[in-house]
Amino acid sequence: MLVVVDNSVPYDKRPETWRPPPCRSYSVIRAVLTFTLQPVSGDLIKTPMQSETARIEAFSDGVYAIAITLLILEIKVPPTTQPLTRGLLAQWPSYFAFLVSFWFIGVMWVNHHRLFTQIRKADNGLLFANLLLLLGVTVVPWPTSLLAAHLGKPDQLAAAVVFNGTYFFLAIFFNVLWRYAVHKRLLDLATQTSANAISKQYAVGPLLYLICLGLSWISVPASLAMNVALAVFFALPPKKTVAGC
Repeated sequence: MLVVVDNSVPYDKRPETWRPPPCRSYSVIRAVLTFTLQPVSGDLIKTPMQSETARIEAFSDGVYAIAITLLILEIKVPPTTQPLTRGLLAQWPSYFAFLVSFWFIGVMWVNHHRLFTQIRKADNGLLFANLLLLLGVTVVPWPTSLLAAHLGKPDQLAAAVVFNGTYFFLAIFFNVLWRYAVHKRLLDLATQTSANAISKQYAVGPLLYLICLGLSWISVPASLAMNVALAVFFALPPKKTVAGC
């Protein structure tokens, strides 16, 4: 309907029954308010709950990314006072430590991702357990630098003990995070049924890394080789248990 308004007539001269024509912007505002004030359905309420660990995962991914990037800072440009080839070859401990720690942090990130594909809820305890694990992750560049500086030298035993000891505590922190999630039933129903089997698989981690740490006093190269083998072992996907077995 087309409404024609005579703007030449002052407002005080118009009839009392006169009302301004409906405004299009008013109609838009009313429509927006009507949509906004509609009751929220159950599906919309449940959506945030399904991703309540998303911020934990995003923050953790950032910490892993920073820690793995800092490793490269240990590899320096050789001084110009010696031939470049000799200087590059002399830095082989730094190359070894960088590659090993890069692989280790990558494996930890993969396992962290695997855990949080099964953990569906979060509480304060889980937040602090995850922070404890991230504390260990941020420490990794330091023992890597220590090992690179002393590998093949008289003090390599102390450097290897610090290096292997770091991963021993990281294995403990992983178990704390996982066992807390299991104990507090923060997993989805499908994972809860096989939680005991997964817990047993993670439980061997601290024991194996403790053996690796003790092996440092017998043979530093053997302890480092075992540490690499453990990283390969934990990089493999865990075996799924079959219901009823």
